[in-house]
Amino acid sequence: MKTLIAYCTTHGCAEKTANELKQFLGGEIVLVNLKNEANPDVTNFDRVIIGGSIHAGQIQKRVKEFCRHQLKPLQNKELGLFICCMEEGEKAEIQLHDAFPNVLLQHAKAKAYFGGEFDFNKMNFFQKLIVKKVAKVEDSVSSINHEAIKNFSKQMNKIFNPFLFLV
Repeated sequence: MKTLIAYCTTHGCAEKTANELKQFLGGEIVLVNLKNEANPDVTNFDRVIIGGSIHAGQIQKRVKEFCRHQLKPLQNKELGLFICCMEEGEKAEIQLHDAFPNVLLQHAKAKAYFGGEFDFNKMNFFQKLIVKKVAKVEDSVSSINHEAIKNFSKQMNKIFNPFLFLV
């Protein structure tokens, strides 16, 4: 099985989680940063996983554009969707649903939020200022949920076999 993981990252969190996810998936895996390749061809892949990070409540524009351009072909693929965000529970769930088109959310085999990071070493002065003021965080912090990444990969690796129901 050939899998495309298309992601966009601002400070590296989505890239970290995409690389970690790659370790748990079977078959051939191709990672594409949508900042470098805005609209990769999905036709040669059996499975497509799309992810990005949330900033000010929104996923990166490149992720939205990719989903819009590939909307029809993605509906014919085994699909997974993820976000990286610092919210949890219902707020994270809302951000996940706001990040992707409804048709893809309904079609997705797996959907998840993987936690997030505030990496002050990769932020400019204004980004640090906003994070300190809004999130009330003074230093770099990581809340990547490694268990969520493993669970997501398990969902994506599951094979549907209708004959199992006959046993």
